[in-house]
Amino acid sequence: MDPDLSALDDFLSDAGHDGYLLHAGSDLADQYYLSGFDAPDPFVTLHTPETTALLVSGLEYGRAKNEARADAVRRHADYDMHAKAAEHGRREAFTRVLVAFLEEFGVDDVATNGRFPLGVADALREHDVALTADRDDHVGDARAVKTEAEVEAVRTAQRANEAAMRAAEDLLQEADADDGVLRYDGAPLTAERVKEEIEVTLLRHGCALDETIVACGADAAEPHNRGSGPLRADEPIVVDIFPRDKTSKYHADMTRTFVKGTPSDAAREFYELTQAAFDAAFDALEPGATGADVHAAACEVYEDAGYPTLRSDPGTETGYIHSTGHGVGLDVHEAPGLSDSSDVELEAGHVVTIEPGLYDPDVGGVRIEDIAVVTEDGYEDLTDYPVEWVVE
Repeated sequence: MDPDLSALDDFLSDAGHDGYLLHAGSDLADQYYLSGFDAPDPFVTLHTPETTALLVSGLEYGRAKNEARADAVRRHADYDMHAKAAEHGRREAFTRVLVAFLEEFGVDDVATNGRFPLGVADALREHDVALTADRDDHVGDARAVKTEAEVEAVRTAQRANEAAMRAAEDLLQEADADDGVLRYDGAPLTAERVKEEIEVTLLRHGCALDETIVACGADAAEPHNRGSGPLRADEPIVVDIFPRDKTSKYHADMTRTFVKGTPSDAAREFYELTQAAFDAAFDALEPGATGADVHAAACEVYEDAGYPTLRSDPGTETGYIHSTGHGVGLDVHEAPGLSDSSDVELEAGHVVTIEPGLYDPDVGGVRIEDIAVVTEDGYEDLTDYPVEWVVE
């Protein structure tokens, strides 16, 4: 899928840079976004308003020519890497190859992101290449506004996510409570067993993830506690799944909170307030609103009910202790943010999560999360999964 790089090109022109340079593997989302090439080892991408060119090793050359979204692909050997290494050593040889690559495309002044290797940057400057860190992250801003194809990629990942959530909920439905502990097929139902079911389901739908959250009781009161051990009846169980589609590389994200049995009155209040905060945040989600506006809508629900938020009490360890959401794309957490400090106006194409929650070790944790795309006149919720929490 072809990204819209017009805003990046405008930045380069206005700032007087010849191009944008990256040196990283495709695990850096900016690199994959600009190059369209998936490789684990570092390679070079040069983007200019006129062309996108890659510099790769001989190992990746054939694949890059066939798979990369680039107008030109060069290999180290095209610039006599072997001879340069014999004369200058491998590190200096690579620098000279990179300088020759830039010279071929008429470039001697580049911007780059904040994760560009310092050693490579210093070496380029020694060869009179001007290199400036893009502190405003213009590639990240471009990535934040999704094309229709990118939104569809997120939607596809979300369908897999929903299948995995269904598999997790089915395990909880089929479990029996025995002395307060959930049991499935004669054994305690653990967070690890539920995670296994989630991961296997995702693989069958062309997705994968490094880890997920299945946290029960006090564990769920820590928003990023992955959860472990036997799951218990009558306590909130937070299931947060954030897979990556193996073909498109785009993520999805969704959270549901379940109780197998009867929730406490305090947990029920947590859930009802979180549902209200969830609805309020979605009511505020529209083009022109800031991330802070959406976050404020969720905070007001909790604060009006007497619960602390990071907005009302930055030092609180209970209550609403995280932001309302974040962008999702090639990274599971990217721009734009929905937090108290998010002053960027939302616009059509922004894909964000809405995920308020309440947390207290004495009660547990409750979080509800959908993923949505901002549209010209509001939003489209990309999530098609019920918001229900008591599992019969």
